[in-house]
Amino acid sequence: MKKFIIIVLSCMLLVPSFGSFFVYTSFKLNQDEISKTICVQRKMLFNSCNGRCELQKSLKKYADNEKKMQNNLKEKVEIVYLQNTITTEFKLATPIESKAELFATLDAKPISVSIATFRPPSYFI
Repeated sequence: MKKFIIIVLSCMLLVPSFGSFFVYTSFKLNQDEISKTICVQRKMLFNSCNGRCELQKSLKKYADNEKKMQNNLKEKVEIVYLQNTITTEFKLATPIESKAELFATLDAKPISVSIATFRPPSYFI
């Protein structure tokens, strides 16, 4: 199921890049009908256009639509990234000075030395 979803999403990402290819293939599939009904030069005896004028028009229309979509996306992106920030001014606070009282002084010689070492309780071993 994951592979199927990955393939579908990949195809959706690639479809816009093949837009002009789809326009061209639809033209080729319907070229006879386009050259007989829509083409500007259809009434001429020796028609060399064969509907290519309509292909150029549809490709230009597709390119214009792409430009419009890109402009719309740019405008939306610009709108999304606008943010109002409030600037606050910070005041410097004066540091608090504290007098630390030392309980142990190193002026006197030590009275005794502890030889015992710490042993953890046997419950945790």
